[in-house]
Amino acid sequence: MKLRRGKLLVDPPDCSSSDIAFTLIIFFLVSAGEHTETGIPQLLPKTEAKAEKGEQSKNIEVSITPTGIVLNGSPLQLPEFAQRIAEALKQKTREADRIVVVKSAPETPYPTWIGVSQAISQAGGVLTLELESERTINVE
Repeated sequence: MKLRRGKLLVDPPDCSSSDIAFTLIIFFLVSAGEHTETGIPQLLPKTEAKAEKGEQSKNIEVSITPTGIVLNGSPLQLPEFAQRIAEALKQKTREADRIVVVKSAPETPYPTWIGVSQAISQAGGVLTLELESERTINVE
């Protein structure tokens, strides 16, 4: 006579896997921490109501392109630009005269932009960004 043996069905407890998952979530949240991104602090100049009589301030203009840097109309590379901007700003005594207007092409590489802005701030200039003006297109 054969005895019938039934299969033993033993399920692992479900509550332990949820406890482990909860513990892992807490561990990763605590160990991840918070990382804040930092940039270059820049002080934007205040607008002046009117210039004093007889004093016209000529701002320094810088254009950044993907291929180089243009300082007041003369093309330069970054090392030479740092020297020339320092010389130009050394002559300026008032803070209103130390404003540097920067125009940047959309395709400008980020390292070039950072190098130019650092050179301006290290030379004591006040960085001002000029947004691209809207262009009118004649359609005929």
